[in-house]
Formats: sequence, structure tokens, C-alpha cells
Amino acid sequence: MRIAVIGATGTAGSLTTAAARRAGHEVVEISRSTGVDLHTGAGLAAALEGVDAVIDASNAFPTDPDQDVVEAFAIATSHVVAACAAAEAHLVHLSIEGIDLPDFDGFAYYLAKREQERIIRESGVSSTIVRSAQWFEFATNPAAVSFTDDRVTVQDWLVQPIAAETVARVLVDECGTRGAARSIAGPEAIALPELTARVLAAHGDERPVESVPAALPGLSRGILLARDGAELLGPDLDAWLAA
Repeated sequence: MRIAVIGATGTAGSLTTAAARRAGHEVVEISRSTGVDLHTGAGLAAALEGVDAVIDASNAFPTDPDQDVVEAFAIATSHVVAACAAAEAHLVHLSIEGIDLPDFDGFAYYLAKREQERIIRESGVSSTIVRSAQWFEFATNPAAVSFTDDRVTVQDWLVQPIAAETVARVLVDECGTRGAARSIAGPEAIALPELTARVLAAHGDERPVESVPAALPGLSRGILLARDGAELLGPDLDAWLAA
């Protein structure tokens, strides 16, 4: 199968590219560095010529600081959908578990991801939306983790992390399976400060980890945990750290 990966240089995209190649697929890497601009659509149609499936693992944040994030993501996704339709390619879109919970109504990034899903569902293009919980790699994400020379401060989120490599394999699998939607999370819940502490310790970082209240109270109550019907996929944290 010939698979295009949009956002091929990012964390998810690079792992997905590797997973697709390991599975024996021909991969077309799509990113700004390959001459494709999702905001204008320039180069996208040509890049998708002859592909059977498209995996969108991109985050099309605006290049203009005055542009709205929701608008930027919507424009990019509209270009992706149109190009997939023209190429008659199946679209596999990476989204976020729990994205439609009202707790996130005030978060621009989540609103942007919701808008992407809406555009895809209403487009009529053959598609699979894969919603993923946070990844183990989120343990050091600046959205919730702050570093200084002598300590690490982590917001008290309750998460159910999944390995990014597992997410990548699911995205590739869905190019062939072509289900309408799929939700995935890791096998166990853990407080983010504990996750961060264990990841840092595995890398020999001895800085103390301090837990602070979450910016959104619901994040401590479990709004990021797997929803009903989500698949719980390994490895667990011990196995991921060991690897």
C-alpha cells in the first residue's frame, strides 16, 4: 500500500512513518520541508497522487500570530479533505480522547481539534478518526511540566498514557481496516507528577518533582481517562521504560 503521512517530521508522524515502512508499505512523507503547505494547500494534491491512504498526524498551528488557531486548523483540514477526495484516498486522522467533553469548551486547541473532526465527518470522504489518550512522552510536555535547574513542577493531572509507537501502529493498521472511528488509551491510569518522576528517574535525572494544582480542576478528576468503549493497549509504563 502507498501511504502518505502528513506531519511526517513530528513525534507521531516520524513514528508512523517508521511503522508503515516496517509493515512493508511505501511511504510518502509530507511536511513543510517536503514543499507542502497545509495552510494554502500548495503542493498537497501533487504529493497525494497515487496514494491509497493518508495519515494526518499534523498540528497546523498558524504561522501568523494574529490568526485564530481554530481557523488555521479548519483551513488546513479542509485542504487535506479536498486532496484526499481528489486522490480517492482513505484518510486516517489523529485526534484526542475526550475531546468533546464540555470541560474543554474554553481551550482553543481542543476546539480546533473538534472542528477538524466535524469537517472530516461532514465531508463524505472515506475516513477513520483515531482518538488517542495522552502519550507516555507527555511526561515532559511544557503544557503541564515546568523545569528549573533544581526542581520540576508538574500539574496534578490524572492520565492514562499510551506509547506513541502504539498509536503509530494503530494509525497504520487503520489504513487497511478503515473503520469509522477508534479510541485508544494505555492500560493504566497514573498521576502525571508520578509519571514525570519515573521518566526522569529512568534517565538519571534526580531533580525533585513537585505537584501543583491543575489549571483545570477536571484534569485532576480524570477527564483525560479512557472513555467507555476505548481500547486499552500496552505496553504498560514498566515495559515502556524498560524499552
